[in-house]
Amino acid sequence: MKKILMAVPKGRILEDLKPLFTKINLIPEKEFFDGSSRKLVFSTNRENLELVQVRSFDVATFVKFGAADIGICGLDVLEEFSSKEIFPVLDLGIGKCRLSIAAKTSFATQDTDFLKNKSHIRVATKYVNVAQNYFSKLGIQVEAIKLNGSIEIAPQLNLCDFILDLVSSGKTLEQNQMVELKKILDVSSYLVVNRTSFKVSNNEINQLIKEFDVA
Repeated sequence: MKKILMAVPKGRILEDLKPLFTKINLIPEKEFFDGSSRKLVFSTNRENLELVQVRSFDVATFVKFGAADIGICGLDVLEEFSSKEIFPVLDLGIGKCRLSIAAKTSFATQDTDFLKNKSHIRVATKYVNVAQNYFSKLGIQVEAIKLNGSIEIAPQLNLCDFILDLVSSGKTLEQNQMVELKKILDVSSYLVVNRTSFKVSNNEINQLIKEFDVA
């Protein structure tokens, strides 16, 4: 029996997955929810299903190239990492947040229409493709500076005027004297499938999709 490998993102999404896994009676080995564990591949109570924990962006990479048959990743990742090999099959309704443009509080209070008369802006983000696509539709040339962490510090060090990043409660922005200017995408986590795996293991994967769908 061929085992199906599901890629899931590390971090806060694991807490949202707990009740979802419980509803479909999917029980990973104990170390799966142990944040201190260095293990990456985990068995489950299902003989034909294993889990691998990777960074959120890497979920898309694993699924695209067929290293993982299915995965769970946010709509933000899917928009940034567009690929015909990744087939989004179900919105799981977890990991909800938003992808937004933000700036220093002092800048925002000076210019309520922050894109007015702007032909070129500089944005720090890990969503370079999303930024370029969004601003090009507005006729604005964007210089997207890729950062993978500590994005909120970029405007303070005059690296850019704006950032494009995930926002949940907004507390991180507030703590760094920043304010959310515009939401450009509502984000939740999706169940995604590698197209080739979907053909090869159609029955097994379809059964998983159905279970998640009714959970």
